[in-house]
This record gives sequence, C-alpha cells and structure tokens, in this order.
Amino acid sequence: MSEASPSEPAQPGVQAGTIAFLGLGHMGGPMAINLVKAGYTVTGFDVVPAALETARAHGIATAETAAEAAAGAAVVLTMLPSGKHLLDAYRGIPAQPGQPGQPGLLDVASPGTLFLDCSTINVDEAREAAELAVAAGHRAVDAPVSGGVVGAEAGTLTFMVGALPEDFEAAKPMLEVMGKRVVHCGEHGAGQAAKICNNMILGVSMIAVSEAFVLGEKLGLTHQALFDVASAASGQCWALTTNCPVPGPVPTSPANRDYQPGFAGALMAKDLKLALNALESTGVAARLGPLASEIYDTFAAEGGAGRDFSGIITDIRDKSAQQLRGQA
Repeated sequence: MSEASPSEPAQPGVQAGTIAFLGLGHMGGPMAINLVKAGYTVTGFDVVPAALETARAHGIATAETAAEAAAGAAVVLTMLPSGKHLLDAYRGIPAQPGQPGQPGLLDVASPGTLFLDCSTINVDEAREAAELAVAAGHRAVDAPVSGGVVGAEAGTLTFMVGALPEDFEAAKPMLEVMGKRVVHCGEHGAGQAAKICNNMILGVSMIAVSEAFVLGEKLGLTHQALFDVASAASGQCWALTTNCPVPGPVPTSPANRDYQPGFAGALMAKDLKLALNALESTGVAARLGPLASEIYDTFAAEGGAGRDFSGIITDIRDKSAQQLRGQA
C-alpha cells in the first residue's frame, strides 16, 4: 500500500477522527508509526516515557493519559501486556486510598467507537472485553498479531481477527497498513483462538527442530547438511526455514545475532501458557503443548526470557552435557 501524506483524508473504514493507540512498546510503537506514514491521525499513550518520546519523534501526538487519548477517537487500538491490563483499561480502576482511580475507556469513548485490541490474551478474556464494549454501545475487534518486532517495523505482520463481518471490514484497511496478511477467523475471540493455536505449533516445532540439530551435532552432521535435507523434505517448517536455531543456514535468523529477539522467550512462555489454559478449559487431551509450555517456562526463568525463543537450542545443549556428565 502506498504511503499517504498526513494531510489526506482518513482512510476507508474509519470515520473522520483519530486513532487512539494505547501501548507504544516494541510492537505497538512501530505499528503506530506505520499508521501515521499511511495518513492516519494517531494519538498515542504509554506508561513508559521513553516510548512516548520515540512516538513524538515520529509524528505521533501523545496524550497525558489513556482516557485523554481515547476521548473523541474514532478507533481505540490497544496493544497491552495481558488480559487483565485490557479489562482494567476498558472498565476503569476505582480510586484506592492514596491512589487515584482511572476512568474506563468504554465510558470516555464516543458512542460507536471501534475498539480494536491487538494484544495476545486468553480467549475468554477477549470475549469478555468484546461483550463489555458492545454492552457500552461500541464495536469490538480482537486482532492479535504474528511476525515479531521485525514484522511490526516492516508492516508485514499477520493479523488473526475475531469480529462481526461489518466490524472486520471497518478495521481491515488499518490492519492492512500494519500487516501483509489479514485473516478473518470468526466472531469475537476467534482471533485469539487462532493465535494461540498457531503459537502452540510454533513452540512445539522449535523445540523439535532444536533437538534435531543437537542430535545431528552428536551424530557428526554439519548444520548446513541437516538444513539442506530437512528444509526440502518432510521436516520443513517455519521454525527451520525462517527462524533456524543455528547460525549459518538462514543468515537473517536470530541465531546469527546471539539470539537477540525476534520473538522473546518470555513471550513464547506467555503464549504457551495461554494455550495451556485453553487446553485445560476445553478438555483437549494434548501432551506436546503442555510439555512445550513447561520447557519454555523453565527457559524463561533460567535466563532465556530476553533471548529469542530459538535460543532454546542452547538450553537443550546444556542439559545434554549435564546428562552426559551425570552418566560418566
């Protein structure tokens, strides 16, 4: 999509007015910048001052509070750490002794505002947030993303969307600015459902690929030889061909940058926990998903939280060496 100047009219699907973008971190910041580049008027808010400073440097107006940003906006777009953060923002937080309260976004927004949540949260929380928004006279869309910081910066994210058809059509032009693929997965909560299913596949497959490379090392295979075979055979998958956990075969993978994320181990642990919650609530007799969640929980707790999730291969190597020493 070609860029438009900020002076051009609002893009299709959004009535005249601003987008309130709440959550300008590593993902949200670049997403908001891409909206501004495409001609949208964005007012942002984040609790981190440095994020606000970066936003202003890229032409994003900033507000003193989330409620100030949301008041009068045509769209309230949220990119928040958890479902609790989202629900608290929607409902507001009552004042406590010594602490001022926060007004709810649903209360300060104009009637019919489109609430577009791009956070990754529990499916039940996404559905609850949508119910609250609709009950307050607004529209709701859940649209979690895949593609990491690189995708956010390049505008090549994949959006998995849960919404009524008419609300999906309203949100789609904005999502197409920030991503290269926008999939309508169903009604409220369906976007989150697709996200956690996808990331459970990703977590399990990265562990399998990493175990295979460590096994290959022990058997005398070079990384390139194993990659050349598996990438063109039945072992082919995204974890191998795009995010290869060893340096060399895929020069752009985080393994070539000492596992700088990318997609951090802490985020994979979080997403697998969401998948585990869904498995338990639905009674699915899964075995690999829960085990992957346990493995990434340990990886994050033992120093991998800030490393790319493909760094799990170093944990597998370390534990393999420990096991051999124990057998000696």
